[in-house]
Amino acid sequence: MTDRPLTLMAVHAHPDDEATGTGGVLARYAAEGIRTVLVTCTDGGCGDGPGGVKPGDPGHDPAAVALMRRQELEASCEALKISDLEMLDYADSGMMGWPSNDAPGSFWQTSVEEGAARLAELMRHYQPDVVVTYDENGFYGHPDHIQAHRITMAALEMTALTPKVYWTTMPRSGMQRFGEIMREFSEDMPEPDPAETAAMAEIGLPDDEITTWVDTTAFSGQKFDALAAHASQGENIFFLKMGKERFGELMGMETFVRVKDATGAAVPENDLFAGLR
Repeated sequence: MTDRPLTLMAVHAHPDDEATGTGGVLARYAAEGIRTVLVTCTDGGCGDGPGGVKPGDPGHDPAAVALMRRQELEASCEALKISDLEMLDYADSGMMGWPSNDAPGSFWQTSVEEGAARLAELMRHYQPDVVVTYDENGFYGHPDHIQAHRITMAALEMTALTPKVYWTTMPRSGMQRFGEIMREFSEDMPEPDPAETAAMAEIGLPDDEITTWVDTTAFSGQKFDALAAHASQGENIFFLKMGKERFGELMGMETFVRVKDATGAAVPENDLFAGLR
C-alpha cells in the first residue's frame, strides 16, 4: 500500500475536448477524491478567433487564438475541478485535409516517438491508474485526435505502468437520437445526404461492444459549465444550444471501451476504477 492517490489521466487533442467526452467522469472522480490529470496535446490555434473569424481568413491570428483558448481551458479545468493540467503545446493541425496539417511543428507532423516520449515522462510522474483517450480513428477522423491516440498507446509501451486503458466512444443506439436532437436545435440544418448518414452510422460502437457505462448525471451541470467556458468556440459547440436542463437530461452517461486491464474486473462495468478500489 502507498499514499499515492488513485489517478485518472485523460489525453485530449484540443482545449474543449476534455469537456465534450470526459467532462462528466473528470468531475465525478474529482468529487470522489481521485486525482484528475488532463493532458492537452495542441494549442487550439486552428479554432475560431474573436468574432468567429475562421482559420485562414483575414484577421485570424493563431497565436492569439491559442492564448485565448489556454485561458478558456484553465476555466474549464476549474469548473471540472481537474487537479493537474499539462499542455504539450503542439500547433493545432486543423481538420483533416487543411493546409495546416502539413505545417512544420503541427501535431500531425510530429513523430509519434517524440510525442510519446514526452507523454511517457508525464505518465511516469503521475503514475495513472486509469488512462483515457480516443480510438484509432480519433472517434471521428480528426488528425489531432488520431495522433493523440497514437502517442498515448506508444507512451504506455515505453513505460512499465499497467493502468486500465479506455477509449471514448458512443453507443450506436444513441447516434440516431443525437442527429434528431441536432436538427431540433439547428433549424437551418439541411437534411444529411446519404453519404453523411452512412458515415455517422459508423461512429461509435454497437451497444454490446461498449464495456463501460459511467453515470455522470449528477455532474452534468459542471460539464455544461466547462463547455461554456470555451466561449470563443461556441459556434462549434452544439451542446450549448440545449441549455443546462436539457443538456443534463441527455448527456448524463459517458461510455468507453476498455482496451487494457490488469484487474480482471467484470464487464460491462459502471466505474472506470472497478477493480482498483
